[in-house]
Amino acid sequence: MAKWKLTVRNGSDVNRQGYDDLEEAVEASRLLAKGIVAEGPMDRVQSLRDFEPAQQIKARIEIAGKGLLRPPTAGVDIHGDGSLQAFEGAVVRKPLPSGSVKEVFDSIRQSLS
Repeated sequence: MAKWKLTVRNGSDVNRQGYDDLEEAVEASRLLAKGIVAEGPMDRVQSLRDFEPAQQIKARIEIAGKGLLRPPTAGVDIHGDGSLQAFEGAVVRKPLPSGSVKEVFDSIRQSLS
């Protein structure tokens, strides 16, 4: 049984993969994030109000460990403009330092270690 679960929500698609090693899970999530960002920006959405691409979440990548109560969880939200926001926590999300792809995934790795 895998120690780490990687969940990717991209639009309406949800995919899950298991990894025994945290380093493998972080590297897989980094590659997935780069691929999603490379798809290009989202369009502006007009509804009751306007939502710019930076205000929309295009995809969420989350890594969760094992545990009955509060398993270690961290991930990244990919905004419609291609910017990344790292977070830790499952129910209550706490922002992690964000910036370049390397900085985002270093902060995720550190949070889960």
